Amino acid sequence: MNFIKNVLATFVGIILFCMMSFFLILIIGVIASAGSSSYASKTIKNNSVIKLDLADVSNDYGGSVFIKEFEYNETNNDGLINVLQAIEYAKSDDKIKGISIENNYSSLGLTQRKAIVEQLENFKKTGKFVVAYADNYSQGEYYLASVADTVYMNPMGSIDFKGLASEVLYMKDLQEKTGIQMEVIRHGKYKSAVEPFLQQNMSVENREQLTVLLNSIWESFVGDVSKNRNIPVETLNNVATNLNARNANLALSNKLIDKIAYLDQYHSGIKKALQLKADEDINEVEILDYINQIDLKLKKISAKDQIAVIFAQGEIQSGEGSVNTIGEKSINRALKEARSNDKIKAVVLRVNSPGGSALTSDIIWREIELTKKVKPVIVSMGDVAASGGYYIACNANKIFAEPNTITGSIGVFGMIPNFKKVADKYGVNAETVKTHENANGYSVFEDMTPKYRETVTESIEIIYDTFISRVAEGRKMDKTKVDEIAQGRVWTGTMAKQLGLVDELGNLDDAITYAAKLVKTNDYKVSLYPEYEIEVADMFRKFLGMSVSTVGQDAIKKEIGTENYQLLQRMNYLKQSQGVQAMLPYHLNIN
Repeated sequence: MNFIKNVLATFVGIILFCMMSFFLILIIGVIASAGSSSYASKTIKNNSVIKLDLADVSNDYGGSVFIKEFEYNETNNDGLINVLQAIEYAKSDDKIKGISIENNYSSLGLTQRKAIVEQLENFKKTGKFVVAYADNYSQGEYYLASVADTVYMNPMGSIDFKGLASEVLYMKDLQEKTGIQMEVIRHGKYKSAVEPFLQQNMSVENREQLTVLLNSIWESFVGDVSKNRNIPVETLNNVATNLNARNANLALSNKLIDKIAYLDQYHSGIKKALQLKADEDINEVEILDYINQIDLKLKKISAKDQIAVIFAQGEIQSGEGSVNTIGEKSINRALKEARSNDKIKAVVLRVNSPGGSALTSDIIWREIELTKKVKPVIVSMGDVAASGGYYIACNANKIFAEPNTITGSIGVFGMIPNFKKVADKYGVNAETVKTHENANGYSVFEDMTPKYRETVTESIEIIYDTFISRVAEGRKMDKTKVDEIAQGRVWTGTMAKQLGLVDELGNLDDAITYAAKLVKTNDYKVSLYPEYEIEVADMFRKFLGMSVSTVGQDAIKKEIGTENYQLLQRMNYLKQSQGVQAMLPYHLNIN
């Protein structure tokens, strides 16, 4: 009998080994093919046009991944910084005659779009053309298209030009009806990340800050469109109020577009600009293909010095982090490498984060403090650098923000689910045996005890006090003054500069230029960080669950809609958040 057991065990072991080997080879093959395909040779012909398709561009930084076991590195050149570098390079590329923005749909934020608009303006100064076409324009896509020399739109199209709004769902009554409640402890009267769980209507403070915030963002938004299209701001506000871009004829009469045309007519216009015959094809190259073609040419290998740009993007969580999340391991490893590398003269920390774990934020803050003792650290804020995102920025030597950057939100909260009412309803009783009074901590099946609430509140107050102390020290402000403008309130970059929370209004390139000037170097290249380390075991687990997870997510998204799916993801994050959070109260999406 033992012999048969041993034979079967060996047989099963061989099968499992073969299966694991197969999946491992498959994973390596996928990585290798991805790497080779991303740099596949696509010759750029003379008289070409770049198609600015940004559907696959969502982050400032595409990311670099290192697989430990194989010492294999894979870099993705699909970040905003790669797009900006490519447009800059195209200015002097004789093969590129213009840029086409055709039916572009992207998830980029407003400050990211602004960076592209500014780069396209510089591109146009070389005498090359920029044209745009869409069947319909969302407000965000129109903002990008407004910089074009000629803006086209389908005869049946419209522009969703209507101003800004933010909708917040309140769920206090929902909790009462379901019996599932969120126990909330916070500091900051404006810390409205948790407000929807505490009350059924928006507070006066939250309505005040949202109104001020939206008006500030709109002022900057409409000001840029006014400049790009040479239309008075008053006229644009009237268009938004009366929806006077809701069809092609109205959009044309209000000068938001230049031509009403079909796509083939748009292509005919490009052919005319390229001096092509009607039957000749346009030599078109996708922006990401163009980036990979010119990647090696962009690198100044002979440069004497380096400026390290470290991207901190996404919600702040503990661990390694990824291209979509900030983890202390990858960020701190990048900071250590930057300060120990003699060729790197300064560090630019690009922050695009709504915050997250207060503990992780403080760990990163400490590493920045250590780096500052060796080399200057300059912060460039992207779309959002709020709460924990501001925490990791506040002690920099200098802070740059965009006018529309959402920042501040200096406050903290803790939130824990409670199922006591549900348990009582269905006859569930939790009994606890313990050796000490506080051994069981908190049970989701029992009411929160006054002692436990007191302990959590104490932790919240300590972290808040530490937060405003960090800000006061980093910004050289009085702590009482910081407390006055903190309380979890959110500010735009323009407002934050007036309050002393940031130093200058400018983009990432401005921050890099300042860093180079500070260390007195003109001969430098930009090195991008961090590099995310992963193990084969992690890849294997992700690979096995990836297809099922993706199918499930796609099905849910299709059933409930993209906006509701994003809300579901947000609620799930709040539910899973561990420890005290320094998090932006809400997500603002401008479409």
